Amino acid sequence: MRLADLALSPLYLAQALRFIARTERLPEAAGPREGQIGQGPGLRLLILGDSSGAGVGVAHQDQALVGQMLRHLAPVVPVQWQVIARSGATTARARRMLHGAGAFDIAVLALGVNDVLRQTSAHRFARQQAALMADLRARHGVQHILASAVPPFGGFTALPDPLRGYLHGRATRLDAVLRGVCAQAGACHVPFDLAPDMAWLARDGLHPGPALYAEWGQRMAGLALARLS
Repeated sequence: MRLADLALSPLYLAQALRFIARTERLPEAAGPREGQIGQGPGLRLLILGDSSGAGVGVAHQDQALVGQMLRHLAPVVPVQWQVIARSGATTARARRMLHGAGAFDIAVLALGVNDVLRQTSAHRFARQQAALMADLRARHGVQHILASAVPPFGGFTALPDPLRGYLHGRATRLDAVLRGVCAQAGACHVPFDLAPDMAWLARDGLHPGPALYAEWGQRMAGLALARLS
């Protein structure tokens, strides 16, 4: 959370300062960010995102989103995969991170949290998401885009109120924008419809834990396979 980017009231600012001071900063998951499973032509998979795409909250990429997807994809189809993700990435930064990347069949997007925190307007978020999806199709040959919903900040119980409620409202608005962009771009918006439960989260109360990555990865793998059939 970068305070210079947050237009907060004094109360929100004070809560954010205390929260940042007390919250453990977890590292990105260790392990390779690209590889291939199986022989011959198959599925070219891209994970593009922020800290959740990078596996913050678990120790290794095997436990993270890409590893959980591969657990379900690899028995069915050969997979060539790459993770392009960084903690703190916004939609605009993710688009820049794509420069120099190759071609993919399916792109899984894990973005939006940092757009919420940095006060990206709904109009700008829509424009940046649309541009990102257009780049994925035109420059990287992506046929199918699976866009994870903007996470509901109301479920992040580590955040204090009323800051949590304020950020939850912003996340809800940006997720509605994302659904609209997906509809126009022919992408699949994947909702976050799990009941809030601290057991799903890492020890910082913010990032996914192993159980949430497992559920998320299984869901995304199923959607990917459905589009290949």
